[in-house]
Amino acid sequence: MLSAKLNYKLSVLVISLTLIAGVTNGQVKSAGNLQSELVHRIDSILQSQVDDSKIPGAVIEIKRGDSVIYKQAYGFAQKFNYQHRLLANPEKMTTKHMFDIASLTKVVGTTTSIMLLVDRGLIKVDDPVGKYVKAFTTPDKAAITIRHLLTHTAGLYEWYPLYYRASNKQETFKLIGELPLAFPVGAQRKYSDLGFTILGELVETVSGQSLDQFEEQNIFKPLGMTHTMYNPLQKSKDFKIASTSFGNPYEHRMVYDPELGFQFKEIKHDQWNGWRHYILKGEVNDGNAWYAEKGVAGAAGIFSTVDDIQKLVDMLRNKGKVGDVQFISANTINTFLTKDKFNNGLGWMMDPENSFMKNGPEGTFGHTGFTGTSICVVPSKDVSIILLINRQQMGLIDNKEYYNVNAIRAQVFKAVMAFCNAN
Repeated sequence: MLSAKLNYKLSVLVISLTLIAGVTNGQVKSAGNLQSELVHRIDSILQSQVDDSKIPGAVIEIKRGDSVIYKQAYGFAQKFNYQHRLLANPEKMTTKHMFDIASLTKVVGTTTSIMLLVDRGLIKVDDPVGKYVKAFTTPDKAAITIRHLLTHTAGLYEWYPLYYRASNKQETFKLIGELPLAFPVGAQRKYSDLGFTILGELVETVSGQSLDQFEEQNIFKPLGMTHTMYNPLQKSKDFKIASTSFGNPYEHRMVYDPELGFQFKEIKHDQWNGWRHYILKGEVNDGNAWYAEKGVAGAAGIFSTVDDIQKLVDMLRNKGKVGDVQFISANTINTFLTKDKFNNGLGWMMDPENSFMKNGPEGTFGHTGFTGTSICVVPSKDVSIILLINRQQMGLIDNKEYYNVNAIRAQVFKAVMAFCNAN
């Protein structure tokens, strides 16, 4: 009798454990097995890209709740020299390497700065930009609000080689103010580096500090982001930094090649020739940020590590809370992460048509960077994905573009969503 009761209890225990583990595709799979499958899938995606010489290297961090599900480095931080010859001893990538995060600067630095200023009651998102930036008081720009700049709906040019006509930030701000609008204010969304450059000016005007000083003192230091900064080589020569491009070949093409559609009649090719002719490592790839603004811009310029970026992401995932401290109010976080009529938030992208969050659940947000970086956060699954790829180290490919990493981002996101849905 005792044996029968014991067998019964063991059977109940086995059944209970089976139900907890879940059944997928007809097989019992524990949370551990599901996580192992995810790791294997991520490895196969990223390592195959490195092995096929599509990308030089990558770092990924996936976090769910309070647990880091997976963090790994792949390939090389630098693979080639300026002559595009394979280095005898390519520099191995590590999870400690800093990346030029490119347009992630817009959200990690500039958008977070605007959030803080809003939260402190110093500005409102629907304030006219001209209230703080004199150049935006002209008839064509007077209707532009901070919200328009954050949502890329201000009507500004998508891009302009500012360094042909400006050599410092004050000249840069003045030039953007003088440029005509490309389309009526609020009429459409056209991603614009120029808009975030002006947001950088706004932060400086309102705070009375330079953009890099404001962000260091109000974002990076308080969040413990010790390896996040502009112009890292000015701070130390000992940082591990992933290399990017061979000078600025693509940006040179943007100026010279009419096929790309960035031709401006007032720009004469011979009026400026300050192009870099070396591998960029610790210098921001973005030409406007480097040539015109000395490495510090609202649109680009920040270098960071995957762990540092995760700290900022965790703050956003926790509705602005860091430990017991309310770093930014939940109300402000909600304001910035509410979709507009173009399906995006303030600063942050929220359109599920984007490859790095393709068909993501409602509320998913993130951003990408031209160098190959991306952040994706899925609040409903309490998960985040930070993927840093130094794609430019491969150089321009046959189509005179950099290798498109959107398919990699989409595969990684799909694998993470499958894991979340099964677990």
